[in-house]
Amino acid sequence: MIITIVSALVALVLSLLFGVVYIDFLKKKLYNQPVLEDAPETHAQKSGTPTTGGVTIILAIIFATLIALPMEQVTTPQAFLILVTLAFFTLTGFQDDMQKITKNQNKGLSPRGKLFLQVTIALLPTLYMFMNGHTQITIFGHSINLGWIYPIFSLFVITGASNAVNLTDGLDGLAASNCVLAFACCAIISLATKNYDIAIICAATAGSCLGFLYFNRHPATVFMGDTGSLALGGLLGTVAVMGKFELYLLFLGIIFIIETLSVMIQVTSFKLTGKRVFKMSPIHHHFELLGWPETKVVCVFSIITLLFSVLGTAIYLIIETGVV
Repeated sequence: MIITIVSALVALVLSLLFGVVYIDFLKKKLYNQPVLEDAPETHAQKSGTPTTGGVTIILAIIFATLIALPMEQVTTPQAFLILVTLAFFTLTGFQDDMQKITKNQNKGLSPRGKLFLQVTIALLPTLYMFMNGHTQITIFGHSINLGWIYPIFSLFVITGASNAVNLTDGLDGLAASNCVLAFACCAIISLATKNYDIAIICAATAGSCLGFLYFNRHPATVFMGDTGSLALGGLLGTVAVMGKFELYLLFLGIIFIIETLSVMIQVTSFKLTGKRVFKMSPIHHHFELLGWPETKVVCVFSIITLLFSVLGTAIYLIIETGVV
């Protein structure tokens, strides 16, 4: 447990240090985030804010993890695979951000192209788990062996989580604050199941996101961009799959799920009826248009994640492990 905490603290410090240097670099290179044309009017002032800040988050996670894993003596193939998967998701997000920057519009990779890359990357942990016979899923003490269906399920979890966090990253500090809470609980679950390598990675992620919030809180001086959101979402799905608590993301990722569902509901409703259910989706924009300040939306959504994450973690510890 001590090394896990060390991992979080090291990542926190590194995230702050990398942030100072990288933001200065971004300002000089003018790597700014184009604002979505139909975004709420309050977002106009965000134009010109540097993006790809997720680079600092990911670097802090990787460095902190590589320091902590040998200290805990858990330098495992599983940990290496998780970091490789994280790196590939980061590169995909960075490519998406750079296309937006060079085109000076809020459109990067095509949806199909992005999904293809996400699924391809998600195959790494998916095949690893499948080839090692880890095809069971558990919820509330009940286990189901999905067998040959498991790869499809795993790909859905990882790519779904990647896209869900990406959709959530629309307000200052929203994705980062919710990731802090979700990954902190992932670390606790992993510690309880003695997956110390995963616990270290999750703790490092929580610490790194917390450090990033110093720069990303309202008014943000940098955005994580798809570089960060696609990677953090992919990492969340990957650790859940490899830690075997996939279905508990229903608790830990509650806000990410709600954000995704709001988009699906909005699109489906408009195509079928020509009417919109929300003023705008993802749902955080709906509350903005209702008159909520960004800070209120972020605060309320984070509280919801905190409550559900604690609940999900408690249920897991009591029912699945018997630790509590």
